[in-house]
This record gives sequence, C-alpha cells and structure tokens, in this order.
Amino acid sequence: MRILLVEDDELLGDGLRTGLIQYGYTVDWLKDGGSADQALKTDKFDVIVLDIGLPKLSGIHVINHLRSRGETTPVIILTARESVEDRVKGLDAGADDYLIKPFDLDELCARLRALQRRSATRADPTIIHGGIVLDPAAHTVKLEGEFVNVSRREFALLFKLLENAGRVLSREHLSQSLYGWGDDVDSNALEVHIHNLRKKFGQEFIHTIRGIGYMIDKSKEIK
Repeated sequence: MRILLVEDDELLGDGLRTGLIQYGYTVDWLKDGGSADQALKTDKFDVIVLDIGLPKLSGIHVINHLRSRGETTPVIILTARESVEDRVKGLDAGADDYLIKPFDLDELCARLRALQRRSATRADPTIIHGGIVLDPAAHTVKLEGEFVNVSRREFALLFKLLENAGRVLSREHLSQSLYGWGDDVDSNALEVHIHNLRKKFGQEFIHTIRGIGYMIDKSKEIK
C-alpha cells in the first residue's frame, strides 16, 4: 500500500513515516497542503493520511479539490481532540475516517486496512486465492497451510495483484504502489519481484500481458 502522509509537525510526521514503513507500507511525506494538492494531481496513492491544520492550504481544501476532480482515494483525517467541528467538516468534505491526536500507530494501521478492504469491496480481512492465504494484519502469506517467506515489497505486490485478480495492472501502476519518491529503483526492479513470486507460487501464477502489465487469473475464488 502506498500512502501519502500530509503532516506539518516534524516530530509526529517523522514518527508516523518511520512506523508505517516498518509496517511494510510505502510512504511519501509532505508538510503542507499546497504540495499535497499538487502531488495528488500527478501521483496515485492507495490512502491519504491528512492533517487538517496545514500551512498554505488546509486539509479540508485538499479534500475538496480531490473530490471535485472525481478522485475516490480514501482519506483519513488527523485532528486535535477538541476539534469536533473540524472532524465534521472533514467528513462532510469527503474524508472516509478520522483519528484524534494523540493516537496509537496500531489503530491507524487497522483503519488503513479497513479502508483498503472497503475500497476493494472486500469484507474478509484475509485474501484467499486457491491455496494461498494472505493476512494483511499479521503480514503473513501461507501456501497450502505452510508459511511462505516474502520480502516487504513482494508482500505488497502480491497483495495488489490478488486484490485485483482478473484485472490487468499496468507496470506503472504496480511500480507506483511499491516505491515512493525517494526510493532508488532499478529499471527491472518490478520484474525481479515478479520473478521471485513466480518461483514461490508457480511460473503460471502471474501472467504477463505483453505491452500492458501483469495479472493473476481469477479462475479461483477470492474471499
């Protein structure tokens, strides 16, 4: 999951970015609403974690601009404990959830997973595809009941492909979900991850759609 974190508090922003990366997420951090508004016009994110009180452009205006463009990216707003009015304004503007500062990182991650399930219209917290069971909360993958060791980015790639089984995902879309702005990315990095997943789950598990991208067949039910 690629997250856009927009938080002007240096200490909180750095802590959130570090913690979310440790949980396996790709995180891009911005410190003002104007930069966030511009980034959201050019880049794609799975979820936005957005402070309300931002310099240059408020979080409310960032959400307003996002929704006016028809973008449905889920948004979690961060607000101070006493700012009931801000929470109401944020939700009415199009935010999907909110957290009151201070909050626990585990709760934020649980809310991120819930938003991702909702955006994928998936009720079950785990993803099941044939003999594969992927658990986002535990960050584990099993094949026929046995744990499979996958790297952080292999897990993220497998999650994205399974959640979109039956759909072709472009190389650009997959790369954007795995890597943030500051990551040093080799030109064949995505292909290396695809190769590693095929070694672990079978050569025919991930299909290459030449000139477009990759997909996992939806011949087996995903729950």
